[in-house]
Amino acid sequence: MQSRNHQKKTPVTLLAMAVGLALAANATAQQQSSAAGATDLDTVTVTGYRASVEKALDIKRGEAGVVDAIVAEDIGKFPDLNLAESLQRIPGVVITREAGEGRNISVRGLGPDFTRVRINGMEALTTVGAGDQSGGTNRGRGFDFNVFASDLFSQLVVRKTASADVEEGSLGATVDLRTARPFDYDGFTFAASGQAGYNAMAEKADPRMAALVSNIFADGTFGALLSVAYSERQALEEGSNTGRWANGPSNGNFSASSPFTAARSADVYHPRFPRYVQMEHEQKRLGVTGTLQWKPSDATEISLDALYSKIDATRDEHYIEAISFSRGANTSQPRLAGKPSMIVRNGVIENNALVYGEFDNVDIRSENRHDEWSTEFKQISLNGQHRFSDDFTLSGKLGVSRSRHENPVQTTIIMDKYDVDGYSYDYRGNNRSPILNYGIDPTDPNGWELAEIRLRPQYVDNDFDTGQIDFNWNISPGFRLKGGVLAKDYTFKTTELRRGSELAVPTFADGSRIVPVDMTTQAGLKGISGSPSNWVVPDLDAVADQFDIYSNSGIYAVAPRANNVRSVEEKDRGAYLMGEFSTEIGSLPLSGNVGVRYVRTKQSSTGLSTLASGTTSTTATRTYDDTLPSFNLVAEVTPDFLIRLGAAKVMTRPGLGSLTPGATVAVAGGARTISSGNPNLDPTRATNVDLSFEWYFAEGAMAGLGLFYKDIETSVQTLRENRPYTDSGLPAELLIGTGASPTDEFTFTRPVNTPGGELFGAEANYTQPFTFLPGKWANLGLQLNYTWVDSKIQYINSAGQPVMKNDLLGLSNTSWNATLFYEGTTFSGRISATNRDDYLTQVPGQETGFNLDGYHGMTGTTVIDASIRYRISDQLELSLEGVNLTNEASDEWVYSPATGRLPLQYTETGRQFLLGVRYKF
Repeated sequence: MQSRNHQKKTPVTLLAMAVGLALAANATAQQQSSAAGATDLDTVTVTGYRASVEKALDIKRGEAGVVDAIVAEDIGKFPDLNLAESLQRIPGVVITREAGEGRNISVRGLGPDFTRVRINGMEALTTVGAGDQSGGTNRGRGFDFNVFASDLFSQLVVRKTASADVEEGSLGATVDLRTARPFDYDGFTFAASGQAGYNAMAEKADPRMAALVSNIFADGTFGALLSVAYSERQALEEGSNTGRWANGPSNGNFSASSPFTAARSADVYHPRFPRYVQMEHEQKRLGVTGTLQWKPSDATEISLDALYSKIDATRDEHYIEAISFSRGANTSQPRLAGKPSMIVRNGVIENNALVYGEFDNVDIRSENRHDEWSTEFKQISLNGQHRFSDDFTLSGKLGVSRSRHENPVQTTIIMDKYDVDGYSYDYRGNNRSPILNYGIDPTDPNGWELAEIRLRPQYVDNDFDTGQIDFNWNISPGFRLKGGVLAKDYTFKTTELRRGSELAVPTFADGSRIVPVDMTTQAGLKGISGSPSNWVVPDLDAVADQFDIYSNSGIYAVAPRANNVRSVEEKDRGAYLMGEFSTEIGSLPLSGNVGVRYVRTKQSSTGLSTLASGTTSTTATRTYDDTLPSFNLVAEVTPDFLIRLGAAKVMTRPGLGSLTPGATVAVAGGARTISSGNPNLDPTRATNVDLSFEWYFAEGAMAGLGLFYKDIETSVQTLRENRPYTDSGLPAELLIGTGASPTDEFTFTRPVNTPGGELFGAEANYTQPFTFLPGKWANLGLQLNYTWVDSKIQYINSAGQPVMKNDLLGLSNTSWNATLFYEGTTFSGRISATNRDDYLTQVPGQETGFNLDGYHGMTGTTVIDASIRYRISDQLELSLEGVNLTNEASDEWVYSPATGRLPLQYTETGRQFLLGVRYKF
């Protein structure tokens, strides 16, 4: 059953209690030796941004493969507020954002599904919800980094080349997130920070807090650490949306009596539902880490790590639009006749796009949507290591992770006005800020009819159970043999519920469906200007209370929705053997590793198939094997100049949404789809080759050039085609209660394996502290990196025929980062610019006219962030930070040679400022 304000109390784990007791028990003893502890701490603790950069270079230099890292500036202090935003500073890493905050990463042109994330050495996956224009609830393999506060982590490592001792699953990179441990510090350690954040568009202030306490006692053999981070965030996202561009004949064409007949042409395109967008976001995020470490002897060490994070969020969306453009004739409900009844009075066509139009008989729709969702993540892992001799060590890991995403309230109340005359839109000026004239006063609350009540609660679970044993055998001074076995069980499960008929709405006290004025409210743009800037929407809470719509009874009962009731289970069993070597050829030192990893995947996928008689559960199983050799070589040409060469076979398992057996029908407003899965999809497999040159020409400095090549042998593409529902062969009865009719055009989708293609690129990296400059100028430093990636994949149409070669989805051909930093004794600061080029989001396009030589894409961004810090004492520091200082927008478009670029969706989220104080002991 649904309920609003559906939140759980955060549990306090037994581990956190144990850590707290351990810390308290020894606090007095540690205070007595704090002076000595502080002296030791200064020698080992990473402090300041420059020290963070130097430590990251040390990690990079010491690895056999191509690795980049980001290290905490200080105890519990990461360089950026968000993990994804920190990762984008690494060469080849770009991010996507949700509500202005970093959410997913792509590495070297490969999207989030091709990147695997480990937390404290164990694979994990956590997902969140989002608005429909951002892809909705994440049901894929891409990791949502906005679940976690960056303050919980001490180190991020991005492994761009494969080695046999790192488990399979990534074509792009393996990202290792590491939380702090007590043995990282000497003695008693405490740090705390607080910030007040302000979003310039939302004009709201929010708190952000973090603390870490750590202790070592029992003669240095036992340690305990506890860290906590809490933040709140209010954001406002506003812009415009077209819902794609469709041609004249789509959805039954405009009325044949239209005076402006050119609009009915097959090569003239109009927006499907032009509208302005307003989304109000609120988030509360809590994170806790706890670690116990025990080292009873020099030969044995055991650690117990726990991580808990929960993000609670609400989102309110307000729209007003002309819905007629996106629906066809409806014989059962003539009032919903849609586009065939629309009369085009006048228009202007530019590059085959109807950029200006005047219309009669238009249905106007006002929407108010409210979401309440949360994601709760838990992970606990036990790690042990014992050295049996100077040459042989055995280690093991046992752990579980659980991610629970709950969206119990996803409610939309819709009211319509039918057959309105005098509607017009105008995209001739700034097409991201169109002029929309609805033919009525959009703020007038009178005469609106209750049209739909949507209740769509949904849930996503991602679980991992992992066990691993490894050995490390030093056979000779120049050769070490490593090996191990891994058992990993992964379970994905998702459920979505809906009403039997979203068009079944009640009547009000007067016996009609006309919404009373006191059950409406006003919505309006606050951060941007639009035309119109204000409009009326239904009062969601008033309607919900009036009709008790969350009772889960009568017409408000919800039941499983076939297309999103599915699960995937994978049982992975793997083993590896790898040799690490160190030798010389002549006077040239060589080191590296060579090995092979074998893994067998047993896959079981279950989904609901839609049949004439209803729905039935279908399960498909399969097993496949992969043998993955890898090789990494480092040549030390001089002590400061390294050449790296790496090669490996790699694989990524198919997307979770593609593995569902059966076919399902879905109608969501103007979106109509018939989706079928393919549980027999093969993984995406590739051969990777890397060559890099690194020159460590000074302390904390490096210049590097990396070349990479990926031969992607197989890929997965989704075939899309718009056809009438009648072409599906499915019964018309399935559309009852959806508002769609059998003559409406639906988007048919089906994933298939297709040939891959080649991907190649280069990364340039330069880091330089200006220690050679005189005076305080020596406190300056610079980081620069630039990435170029190119890949052409053969895309196919709905018939499986090749239609075009184009970039991989999510691939930006170029990206760069630049950071200028200053690290003085009392004052420090930095300013960073991060750029990514345009990238594609769908190839080919979906609508007729865009589905052969068209595609969807996003406009590139350049985001500028800055921070300054003033150190009052060794313990106390003040800070001021600014995020997205240029207010970069999210701007998606659709392209065809006939039309050029046309707008899809455009939103801004504003600048963010944070004023903070930090104390450490």
